[in-house]
Amino acid sequence: MKNTGIVKKIDTLGRIVIPKELRKVSDIEILDALEIFTEDKEIIILQKYTPKMACAITGEISSENKKMGESNLILSPEGIKILKNEITGLKNK
Repeated sequence: MKNTGIVKKIDTLGRIVIPKELRKVSDIEILDALEIFTEDKEIIILQKYTPKMACAITGEISSENKKMGESNLILSPEGIKILKNEITGLKNK
C-alpha cells in the first residue's frame, strides 16, 4: 500500500471526504459506487465497484461479460461462442 500523506477527520455524521486529486487519479466520479473491504481491525479499503455479471449460458462471472440486445442478456465470450454455434446449427437443419 502507498501512503498518500493525506489525513482526514470523520465528520459528526460519520463521513470522510475523498480528496478531488485522489478521486481523479483513481477514476472515481461523483455518485460512483464504492465497495468497502476491511483487513484486520485497522485497515479499510475502498474500491470502485464494478458489478459482476453472470453469463446466462455458462454462469461465468467476468468483467469481460457483455450485455446483449434490448433485454440486456449477459453473455461471456465463451457463452457467445456456444450461442453462435447453436444458432448456426439451427440454420443448417
